[in-house]
Amino acid sequence: MGKEKHSKYAPLKPRFALELAAPHTWPASILPVLFSVALAAVYTGSVSLTLSLSLLAISILMQAAANTLNDYFDYVKGADHIENQPDPTDAVLVYHKVNPRSVLFLAIGFVVVALIIGIYVIICAGWIPLAIGIIGALVIVAYSAGKTPLSYLPAGELASGFAFGGLIPLASYQVLTASFDLKVLYLSIPLILGIALIMFTNNTCDIEKDIEAGRKTIPVLLGRDASRKLYRVSLIVWILSIVGLLAIFFTVGTFIMIFMLLILYPSIKLLMENPLTLQTRIAAMLGCLNLNIGLGVFYTLGIVFSFLANMVV
Repeated sequence: MGKEKHSKYAPLKPRFALELAAPHTWPASILPVLFSVALAAVYTGSVSLTLSLSLLAISILMQAAANTLNDYFDYVKGADHIENQPDPTDAVLVYHKVNPRSVLFLAIGFVVVALIIGIYVIICAGWIPLAIGIIGALVIVAYSAGKTPLSYLPAGELASGFAFGGLIPLASYQVLTASFDLKVLYLSIPLILGIALIMFTNNTCDIEKDIEAGRKTIPVLLGRDASRKLYRVSLIVWILSIVGLLAIFFTVGTFIMIFMLLILYPSIKLLMENPLTLQTRIAAMLGCLNLNIGLGVFYTLGIVFSFLANMVV
């Protein structure tokens, strides 16, 4: 009987593993590390390439683990099915009948590899990044696992934003500079908001699916019309946070914001006009991820340019 049950599952092919890891979402883990590297370089004058690459690998692996765990728990709880998941690459277990146990082991494997790389980082930087990493890992698990995971609550968006956009820069900066500085947290506000908006985008498009699954996300509680309004306001606040932080702490780099707005205006406009429905989910998610990249790059360039300009003066 057990053998018969097992035979109905497809093997976990490398392509399926990559789809579960969801590389298109990795900007949420790559940008915070690159931001930290730039910040560390600005304040110390140099950074370790080996440590920088190690931090990047750990961050990507933890993001891949989070994505895989989220798909796993959505599947075993019955939240995902073909009717509410039009994209096969976003529902590997549903479309390809992969063994859920293999998917769980894959997620654990991502975490184990991240921990192995983390040993080197801890040897170099001490226990502080380990403590921050444990907090981040607990948030990731709490986001997907348990009787009432964070993804089922109104706290899910900000929890993911804080874990990836706040804790990763805080830990990475400490590793690269040997300095624990809470200033990094408020300089990371644009990253926190941007990553939280990725989840807000997803949850607003998935309102009907989330209601069916019993989720109480912010969009579910507000409804689509109110969520769209809050979403547009959040986009504006996100952009203003970048302008404001540069104006206060990296004044010379503020002029780069002119180019940022000119270049990214079409992307911002498209996202503002997206109805955020299941049918437009792919375009909305792609738009939000691209905007995270664009705004993150310009924010970092503003910081670096300000530093270089002050050096010349």
